Amino acid sequence: MFRAVVIGTSYGGLDALKAIIPHLSKDFPLAVFVVLHIGDNKNDSFIRHLKKQSKVKIKEAEEKEEIKPGTVYFAPPNYHILIENDSTIALSADPKIHHSRPSIDVLFESAAWHFKNQLIGILLTGLNKDGALGIKEIQKYAGITIVEDPETAIATIMPASAIEIMKPDYILPLDQISKKIIELSELY
Repeated sequence: MFRAVVIGTSYGGLDALKAIIPHLSKDFPLAVFVVLHIGDNKNDSFIRHLKKQSKVKIKEAEEKEEIKPGTVYFAPPNYHILIENDSTIALSADPKIHHSRPSIDVLFESAAWHFKNQLIGILLTGLNKDGALGIKEIQKYAGITIVEDPETAIATIMPASAIEIMKPDYILPLDQISKKIIELSELY
């Protein structure tokens, strides 16, 4: 039984997320955490836009917030997002990793340690190597790993970096990822 999904993306990620999140139903049973590299820009306008297209609850993560299924939590700009042992969210202003804060690796690693084999990790389009070590950590803890096929990614560096250092459970074109998430979420 899965409890959570983590998604990491960078350049091209706005379009990639619009191809995935609107397909999740109102009663989607898992919590979803997203790191989107958007620099110092705010998530507000993108979250508002995504809410109009989606049935699932979408919000920016808050410090010490209790994790709830059926909610998509976006990492706030300039904060790493971590999953705590008490199933709450922690935000950190620690130094950038791979020139990024929030860092995909930070989220993926903390989620792997917390959810172990009850986690689905997804790495999408992007221009740096952030997320490759984190998705490998998810696999180490027996979570399911999905990497966007570099052939369909707007920016290939991020997914290709993961494929270089590990063998993901699934390498899928963007248009098949939401279907796979839904399929896996139904495996109770």
